[in-house]
Amino acid sequence: MNVEELLRDALREQAAEQAPAGPGFADWVLAVRRRRRNRRLASIAAATAAVVAVAVAVPLLDSGKHDVRPSGVVEQQKISAAPDQSPPRDLIAAGNTALAAYYIPTTVKRSATEAVSQRVYWLLDQKTGKYVKAPQWSIVAVAPGMKTAAVLEKTLPASRIGLLDLTTGKVERWIQVDHKVAGLQFSRDGRKLVATTYGENPDQMVKPKGSNGWSGKDPSSRTGFYVFDVASGNGSWSEVKIGGDPNNPMGPGFINSRQDFALTRDGRYIWAGNPEGDIGKQFWDLKGTAMPVPENQKYLVWYVDAWDSPSGKLVAGDFAGQKWHTSSYVVDATTGGKTEIHGQQLLAWADDKSLIAWDIGKGAKESEYHQRLVLVTIGSDKEVPLSGFRKGTDSSAGRWEPVFAER
Repeated sequence: MNVEELLRDALREQAAEQAPAGPGFADWVLAVRRRRRNRRLASIAAATAAVVAVAVAVPLLDSGKHDVRPSGVVEQQKISAAPDQSPPRDLIAAGNTALAAYYIPTTVKRSATEAVSQRVYWLLDQKTGKYVKAPQWSIVAVAPGMKTAAVLEKTLPASRIGLLDLTTGKVERWIQVDHKVAGLQFSRDGRKLVATTYGENPDQMVKPKGSNGWSGKDPSSRTGFYVFDVASGNGSWSEVKIGGDPNNPMGPGFINSRQDFALTRDGRYIWAGNPEGDIGKQFWDLKGTAMPVPENQKYLVWYVDAWDSPSGKLVAGDFAGQKWHTSSYVVDATTGGKTEIHGQQLLAWADDKSLIAWDIGKGAKESEYHQRLVLVTIGSDKEVPLSGFRKGTDSSAGRWEPVFAER
């Protein structure tokens, strides 16, 4: 009996016990087998066992660039890189984390002194391993597991939240809201969704008198947050007033025009950055009551996207290098002890020892804005390039911004 016959037999046995794996699956398995003829399988028994376990996942044994599996889940731990692509066209992933989407912000003028920053998203098509343009969404947050995304339509703030099935590309459910929403963030387990409410579009921009550049419109119109149970769609809204120091020269309770809320890793608290004062962050319980900074969260830095590690033992810190900020710190969440690591800006944890970061090239002509995604590891000088270099300056049109999710 050859391998193809064993595979067909295994599929028949599986079909007798549970729902079919889906149309075209057997053809897909055999196609993978044909593409691997130059590689030796460990054993026919191992191949058969892999097929029987297909309801969860079928790992690819070749060294191909992408994983395309019937379950629509990218294989964990494998590094997928596109070092010649910026923006990326093909899957980028490392460890437990994948680039689930990216967006390109554009400034749309409304008048000589007013404009709005709008995002155009590209979402990962898990069947092809390609990023596909999704211009209908203004905000996209991807849940852990990369099966679901929460989305907002173009006009912000929005009066409903869509739960998008990333395997079909269709909105499975809409959640109507009484307080309009302009920011979304899933909890680390994907069971809760935090939606930040605003009275106006937080991405409005103004051109100050005598300036050639755009800046966010002040004061912030943030009003509070919802916490939704994703499975049921039920949730409640909590008002959060700006508050702050009335003597602040930038105005009482100064925060950025967009300052979204998020859940802490343990799901016990809501938090957000607060540029005013030394603490740099604020915490609330799930009902909107202000709380002191939790002991295990005191080293969080709101403007460093990676936040705390999967185990919660380390926190991604600010830059450490001098010239163009070419290295950063990771901080012990208990002691505050710092360890230097490569990477200009830490974006997401791949695992407890490695992170995905922006970093610059090594040539003399490189600048602090000529960045690419890299994988960096604590205690190692090695960097693994994951994307091509971004071009232009920090405010240049066309510079793409990553959206990561646990896979």
